[in-house]
Amino acid sequence: MTTRPPRSHAPTVRALFVIVASVALLAGLPLPAAARTEPPTGNRITINADNVLLINGRKTFPIGFTLAPPPDSRAPNGKNGLKELADAGATFMRTGANGGVDWNEQTISEEQKWEDAAARYGLYCWPYLRDLASITGQDTPREAMLRKVVNHFKDHPGFGIWKGADEPEWGKHKIPPLVRARAIIKELDPNHPLAIIQAPRGTVQTLRPYNAACDIIGTDIYPISYPPGTHSLLTNKEISMVGDYTRTMMELSDGKMPVWMVLQIAWSGVVKPGKTLRFPTFPEERFMSYQAIINGARGLVYFGGSINKAMSPEDAKLGWNWSFWNRVLRPVMEEIGNKSPLAPALVAANSQLPVKLAGARDVEFCVREVGSEIFILACKREGATVKVEFSGLLLANCEGQVMYESPRKVEVTDGKFSDWFGPFEVHVYRFNR
Repeated sequence: MTTRPPRSHAPTVRALFVIVASVALLAGLPLPAAARTEPPTGNRITINADNVLLINGRKTFPIGFTLAPPPDSRAPNGKNGLKELADAGATFMRTGANGGVDWNEQTISEEQKWEDAAARYGLYCWPYLRDLASITGQDTPREAMLRKVVNHFKDHPGFGIWKGADEPEWGKHKIPPLVRARAIIKELDPNHPLAIIQAPRGTVQTLRPYNAACDIIGTDIYPISYPPGTHSLLTNKEISMVGDYTRTMMELSDGKMPVWMVLQIAWSGVVKPGKTLRFPTFPEERFMSYQAIINGARGLVYFGGSINKAMSPEDAKLGWNWSFWNRVLRPVMEEIGNKSPLAPALVAANSQLPVKLAGARDVEFCVREVGSEIFILACKREGATVKVEFSGLLLANCEGQVMYESPRKVEVTDGKFSDWFGPFEVHVYRFNR
């Protein structure tokens, strides 16, 4: 006589948890404890038709840091450093093989700490593949390590996207090995994109072949230095070069992949021997961030918070440039972070409203619609202070809020309104139909 094994009730119990959790979510109630403590699973990260990043189906405007505070660090307010970034609306941090170290067992162990901390505080890792970003047909040991790294982290709840070769066009990386590495990653992990960040060098023609090796493109550009603009070879040495490079990346993308821009905290051009330390001010960082968004960026990364030579003695003890964060970056994050009132507009499609601008050629803007609300993000490049007119809003006579400049408002008449812009000023308008 065959004895049947006892019937497991696990599927029934899991189904019950799903039902209870669903009812709780619909009712706006907290999840039952058992549902909250279910082991987290890996993330599925995709890109929609508007080149917006979707994390498990949720539209996200990525804001990241290269590098973030160490996993066990503390901010001056006593919070864990990563929690401080996440609470302000950050989402990503570059991790991986940094500091000139290739991937090995120790690198994997260190990455595990970052991934665990990211999952704990609601962030996502962006591990730099470095030596594993380029695989030749005969490079069996390196390919084996790449496969090990991908399989090890692809389902971790703290994992976000892969970072391929750094500045490959400027570094003259051969393209076929980069494409081969991406193919291996896609074979093992179809749920996470790969990003490549280029140097502010090259042309659309020389950069375009590298698109075959990635899913997200971008460039790093750091305009603040003495003398100004030494990071760029272009004629424009003003901070408005951020918009110039963003438009170049948009042309390179051809609407087929997201553009992420890497902006300045500090960089080698202000910390090397013979250089003078210089940081962006809040108005400069705010302008550069908004100008990148206005010109099409679907993600921002801030570079240099971990450069020791750019830290005060107090910050050096804590392992990150918290002085710059509190003075400059946190106020920027309060405007564009994923917990800000502007966040829904940053992941919306570009509006089809026939909005036009008259009165200046150096004011740049974009229009986004979210439900019944219309947002206009506008900034002015260098030059004289001007008064401009926006038209084509298709609104009846009403008032519009100038966000982050309360209680200032603008009056809309017959779908038009006017406002002033000084050099490097940003205005964000919100209208309700």
